[in-house]
Amino acid sequence: MLELVPLCEMVVELEPSLVVGVGASGERSIGAFRSVIVTGERVNATLAGPAAADFMIRTGAIGAIDARLTLRTHDDALIFVNYHGRLDLSNPSVGFFATIAPLFETGDSRYAWLNAVQAIGKGKLTLSAEGGRLEYTLFAVA
Repeated sequence: MLELVPLCEMVVELEPSLVVGVGASGERSIGAFRSVIVTGERVNATLAGPAAADFMIRTGAIGAIDARLTLRTHDDALIFVNYHGRLDLSNPSVGFFATIAPLFETGDSRYAWLNAVQAIGKGKLTLSAEGGRLEYTLFAVA
């Protein structure tokens, strides 16, 4: 039986998307991360540097998410995060909702437990002229 254990909240502020256009896989856009704040009982972190982006390929009303970022914890550990998922763009009147499956990598012994975690998350995307905001709730699958 699966159990979902609360892991953290993650808020991502995005730069305005760069729309690459329609290619072989669909309509591709790239949203650079302006900031990331992670808060939880066992992990608290922020974006470690500017090299982070959310790549999305849209086919119809569903977007395929592919994101990579590095976090720096409050006690100076580095954690690489890679997640894939889906963004439902089908009903703008109620909002845009994302479902993701993050994986974590770190060499810091204090956070080595994250290397074994398969997380899942649900979030909401809010768009504005300045970019966007993704608000996720993440759970560890136990």
